[in-house]
Amino acid sequence: MNSSPLILTLDFGTQSLRVSLIDKKGNIKHIVKEAYNPAYFSEENGFAEQNPDFYWDLAVAALKKLTKEAGEEVNDIIGATLTTFRDSSVQLDKNLKPLRPCILWLDQRMAEAREKLPLLHSLAFKLVGMENTIELNRKRTIAHWLKENEPETWARTYKYVNISTYLNYKLTGSLIDSAASLTGHYPIYFKKRKWYKEGALKGRIFGIPNRMLPEIKQPGEQLGVIKDAVADECGLPHGIKVMATGSDKACETVGLGALSRDMGAISYGTASTIEVSNRKYYEPEKFLPAYPAAVPGWYNMDVQIYRGYWMLTWFSREFASEVVTEAKIANLAVESLLDSKLYTIAPGSDGLVLQPYWGPGLSRPLAKGAIIGFSDVHTRYHLYRAIIEGIAYALREGLEGIEKSQKHKVKQLMISGGGSQSDAICQITSDVFGLPVSRVQTYETTSLGAAIATFVALGEFASIEEAIKEMSRVSSTFYPDNTNHKKYNYLYNKVYLKMFPQLKDVYKDIKKYDKKDF
Repeated sequence: MNSSPLILTLDFGTQSLRVSLIDKKGNIKHIVKEAYNPAYFSEENGFAEQNPDFYWDLAVAALKKLTKEAGEEVNDIIGATLTTFRDSSVQLDKNLKPLRPCILWLDQRMAEAREKLPLLHSLAFKLVGMENTIELNRKRTIAHWLKENEPETWARTYKYVNISTYLNYKLTGSLIDSAASLTGHYPIYFKKRKWYKEGALKGRIFGIPNRMLPEIKQPGEQLGVIKDAVADECGLPHGIKVMATGSDKACETVGLGALSRDMGAISYGTASTIEVSNRKYYEPEKFLPAYPAAVPGWYNMDVQIYRGYWMLTWFSREFASEVVTEAKIANLAVESLLDSKLYTIAPGSDGLVLQPYWGPGLSRPLAKGAIIGFSDVHTRYHLYRAIIEGIAYALREGLEGIEKSQKHKVKQLMISGGGSQSDAICQITSDVFGLPVSRVQTYETTSLGAAIATFVALGEFASIEEAIKEMSRVSSTFYPDNTNHKKYNYLYNKVYLKMFPQLKDVYKDIKKYDKKDF
C-alpha cells in the first residue's frame, strides 16, 4: 500500500476550476486554480450559457500544470473524483457530442410548460397545495424550454445529462454519474437514489424520457478509470480509478466535517445553502426532497437561497462602483473593503430588514425580494449589512424547518464559501443563529470533501467518521454575542418571519401584473 497516497480532485465551481492533489491528512499538496473568463455568456437578458467543452479544455490545461508542478508525486495518486455545480443540463447527439451550449443553473429563462400533465396528476398536486411549486419546477426545467423554443435541438437529443455526467464521460469514456451529483431538474427518486420509473407521478413533471438519461452509480462506487489518452496528454499514470462522490454542495458538507444531524453546513457561495446530514431520509420542507450525500448511507437536507451571495456582487455593481474601482487599484477583493463598512453599522441595520428572494425558491415560488424599514438614517452600507443579515435570516428559517423535520436541534454550524472568508460575516451569522460558527483549515472545502469521500471509497479509512477526524480540522470559531443575538431574535421573529405571510397576496398581484397585457 502506498505510504503517502494522494487523491486527484477536479472541482468545477460556478466561477472557477480547481484541480488538486490532497493527502490523507487533508493537506492540499498541489493546486491549480483557473478562473473562467467569461464565466458564462448571454445571448438574451437573463440567459447564462457556456460551452461544455470549455470546462473540459480548461481542466486538461490545469491538469498539465498540476502534473508538471507535482513531478514524481503523480505516482502517488490512487484515485480521482470529479465534482461540479448543480442543475446545469447538456444535450448530446448520438455521437455524444453537445448539440448546444450548456444552460447553467444561473440561467433565468422560463418555459411555458405547455406539455400537459395527466389530469389525475394535476389534481393530486393541487390537493396537497403544491400546484405553484410544481408549476415553477416545470417552467425551470430546460427540457420543457427546449421543446417549446428549440424543437430541432430536442428532436436530435439522444442523451440529456448534467454537466458532471458529460465531464465524467470526457474523463473516463463512460456516460455515467453519481446519484449524489444529479441534484436539479431531473426525474430522480432521491430517496432510492435511482431514476423514477417512466410515467411516475413526480418524475413526470420534468418531461425527460428515461431513454435519454445516463447510468447512475451510488456514492462510493467506481465510475471507471481515467482514459489512457487523457492520462498521456496530461502526464498522469495509467489506470487511476474514478470514484462516485457528489455535487459541489454535497462534497462541501463532507469537507466541513458536518456529517452529523448535530451540525449545519452553511455555504456562502453564489447560491447560499444550509445542509444538515442524516442517516434517515427526512424532507427539509414539506414535499421537497433531501438529496443523497457524497458518501454512502447519508442524506443531505438542503435549503437554498437561489441568488445567495451573488447579491453582494449585485450590490457592489449597483451601489458601490467606486469601491469596485478602489479595490482593483489596491488589488483587493471588493468584499475586503466593504467588510470595514460592516463594523460601522449596528447589528440589525437600524431596523432595515431584507427578504432575499432575488430568485424564486421552490417552497415560495411567487415570492420576490423585499426590503422594509427604510428611514433617513439609512445608507447604502446599511443595505449591504441588511443583505448579509437577510440571507442569514432565510437560512435560519430553513434550519428551523430541518430541525422540525428531523426532530433534533442543531448545536453547531460549519461555514464555507466566499462569504466565510470574512470574520465580520462569520460573526453576524453566529449572532443571528445564536450558535457557534466554525471554519476549517482550508477554504477549498469542496475539493477537500471530494478527497475525503474518495479515500473512504478506496478503503483507506475504516469509516467516514475516521476520515473526517483525520482530514478536516477546525481552524477558528465565532461565538454569539448575547446582546446582538437578542436584537436579531427580535427582528427575526417580529419582522422577518411576518414578511412573507403579509406580502404573499401582493406577490400574487405582481405575478398577474407581469402577465397582464395593458
